[in-house]
Amino acid sequence: MHFPRSSATALAAAVCLATAAGGGVAHAQGGPAAKVTRAALDPSLVAGRGADLGFQEQEAENAPTTGTALGANREAYSLAAEASGRDAVRLQPGQYVEFTLPKAANAITVRYSLPDAPTGGGTTSPLDVSVDGKRRHTMTLTSQYSWLYNQYPFTDDPGADLLHPDWWITECGCVPAATTPAPVVSKPFRPGHAFDEQRLLLGRSYPAGAKVRLSVPAGAAATVVDLLDSQTVAPPHVELLAANVLVFGADPTGRRDSADAIDRAVAFARQKHLKVYLPPGTYQVNRHIVVDDVTVVGAGSWYTVVKGHRTDLPGGAHTGVGFYGKDAAEGGSRNVHLSGFAIEGDVRERIDTDQVNGVGGALSDSSIEGLYIHHTKVGMWLDGPMRNLRITGNQIADQIADGINFHTAVTDSVISNNFIRNTGDDGIALWSEKAQDAGNVIDHNTVQTPTLANGIAIYGGADNTVSNNLVADPIREGSALHVGSRFGAEAFAGQLRITDNTTVRAGTFELNWRVGLGAIWFYALEKDIEADVQVTGDDFLDNTYNAAMFVADWPVKDLYSITNVHFKDVKVDGTGTSVVSARAAGSATFENVRARNVGAVGVNNCGTFHFTPDGSEFRLADQGGNSSWLAPWEVPNTITCDDRPPVTPPPAPGPWQ
Repeated sequence: MHFPRSSATALAAAVCLATAAGGGVAHAQGGPAAKVTRAALDPSLVAGRGADLGFQEQEAENAPTTGTALGANREAYSLAAEASGRDAVRLQPGQYVEFTLPKAANAITVRYSLPDAPTGGGTTSPLDVSVDGKRRHTMTLTSQYSWLYNQYPFTDDPGADLLHPDWWITECGCVPAATTPAPVVSKPFRPGHAFDEQRLLLGRSYPAGAKVRLSVPAGAAATVVDLLDSQTVAPPHVELLAANVLVFGADPTGRRDSADAIDRAVAFARQKHLKVYLPPGTYQVNRHIVVDDVTVVGAGSWYTVVKGHRTDLPGGAHTGVGFYGKDAAEGGSRNVHLSGFAIEGDVRERIDTDQVNGVGGALSDSSIEGLYIHHTKVGMWLDGPMRNLRITGNQIADQIADGINFHTAVTDSVISNNFIRNTGDDGIALWSEKAQDAGNVIDHNTVQTPTLANGIAIYGGADNTVSNNLVADPIREGSALHVGSRFGAEAFAGQLRITDNTTVRAGTFELNWRVGLGAIWFYALEKDIEADVQVTGDDFLDNTYNAAMFVADWPVKDLYSITNVHFKDVKVDGTGTSVVSARAAGSATFENVRARNVGAVGVNNCGTFHFTPDGSEFRLADQGGNSSWLAPWEVPNTITCDDRPPVTPPPAPGPWQ
């Protein structure tokens, strides 16, 4: 979730916030032919954390190639920064990258980037796929769903002038409306959202050791390959005792619109207490399918695809393919169960008022399992009040905005074992606007490469748990884990548990403030953060800047504070700057927090920048067992403020002894 910052004048006042050069960690080209990673790490470093959906990840920069590695880079608006592991391989026509299957597989997913068209709108280009030099497929890649530019909420026009000429522009260090002459920015301005992915069934199963070669044919566009996921996909699921949508006139070829036929199947299934079955095929649906007290089952997300294009509505709004519960104001829906199909949208620009999400509405006592959601605005945006929803085992990729968002009074629900990659906003968010999200669990999910905002963000709420997740490679204006009093959210209450998560290559450079964030960051913008926050058993690996950050926006730094935060049994392996950065009033406790490879100082304590004789307005309590990063003289509130700390790229993380 992302909206414009506070006023340009207020942002300009934050002159103490630092500019820091982001340092990347080099990743060697080549390496073991069948090197398997998770979030570009050795799997042993993240064992037991994140989602497990049965596929094997292999990074292109670790595979034999005749192409060229981009070179590791974490700088926003660079192509490498948006790649998994912050590196990828560029293939010119005639070049290839070759992956050795680590396990038997009959399906692959290729994550890639193609150039945009000169005036926007994307390009298409072929990519040849061969296995052991024999079986050949041709994938038609596209960048039609990639490449956004300029200021929020972005445009797909690379030649556009500033969308908001009165906003703070980091690149010129000025407030344009107060600057003569007006700033000149290079075009395209702030290019991003550069990657996409495509899936391919190989037609048969190949054993471990088979070599999958991706080649760019002559005359095709230069193609950047980020990674290959390989897996064994089970045969199509068949549901015999069900309302088969084909009987009601649905077209599995995708040539005719099947929305009305699916509606008829849903109505019949409710009447007869049957499931709705979507057999293998592609079904064209260009609006919402409203579901209540019904189960909709596909043959599997690789076989059943519900696909639509954007449809114009009166007044300039749009709709598109999606499965929606009834609006909460109408009582919402309950007993809805969706599983085993893909939702392919056609969203190419961000319009926040559009309801073009994969799954929406209010769904109580319901479940969503085994979906693949691609090219919608938000994968799942649920508006409460609603309760007892289980979201498990889904893949959400290449969204314009969030992956999953629980918005307003969503309670006692679970988001577990989901894989989310390349969102245009928060990967997973709880947003307690007007009423608390409470009693929810976000557990064992993987969130990779959110291009804007955070991997997992909690905006207000009570008694929620974030546990056993893996969050990697946030790009800009956010980080891996976020606790924020923002966006009109209700104040935090009860206890927030952030337990046994792993973050890697997090802590982005905040372009508006010109300061490096923490892998986990607490932000008091609209209210105090004073609930009991327990950060326990987490690993913060290869942090670009800080591991943990406490911050208040400059205009409110004397109004709001962050207190009652407790770190225990935490490991920090590598920071570009500090373990803790404090830019707010408040306090936190630390017990058995071990840190190594710290780039600058353990604690960068600025408080609220008043630099009083009594010390910083932020206090640290040493509860024992901490390693040398927390020096006795830094406790409780010694001022150690350095607005421009040196950035030392940390070494690659490794096992702890």
